[in-house]
Amino acid sequence: MAHNNPFPLIGSLPKIGIRPTIDGRRQGVRESLEGQVMNMAKTAAKFLSANLRYPNGKPVQCVIADTCIGGVAEAAACAEKFAREGVGVSLTVTPCWCYGSETMDMDPLIPKAVWVTTAPNGPARSISPPCSPPQPERSARLQHLRP
Repeated sequence: MAHNNPFPLIGSLPKIGIRPTIDGRRQGVRESLEGQVMNMAKTAAKFLSANLRYPNGKPVQCVIADTCIGGVAEAAACAEKFAREGVGVSLTVTPCWCYGSETMDMDPLIPKAVWVTTAPNGPARSISPPCSPPQPERSARLQHLRP
């Protein structure tokens, strides 16, 4: 027997894009943080997929950038991947907050947030940058994400 859903899902569901952002300086600085930052991204993806569901009850899908983002080229590669994968929300994760716009998600159509930990065992902070105004057409689909 077919179930009549009063709120059918139309189109693809948005994925959460995880952007591991890092200090791009080489010769020990970046290299010392690569593993930590990528683990932050994997932890965030695991947490979000375990705790958020689409309206159909399936876990939210996350997409992680292929590399840590320490400069413009890596940010551009990440943006291309997220566009291909259908990312509708962006979460930047980083162990410290000291980056300029070259590493940040600057797409004005994607809602975004930043998760920062400033010490290995210190408290995490979530920052929602006012980089972009809410987009009604995207917000309507994203409202369906529920804990």
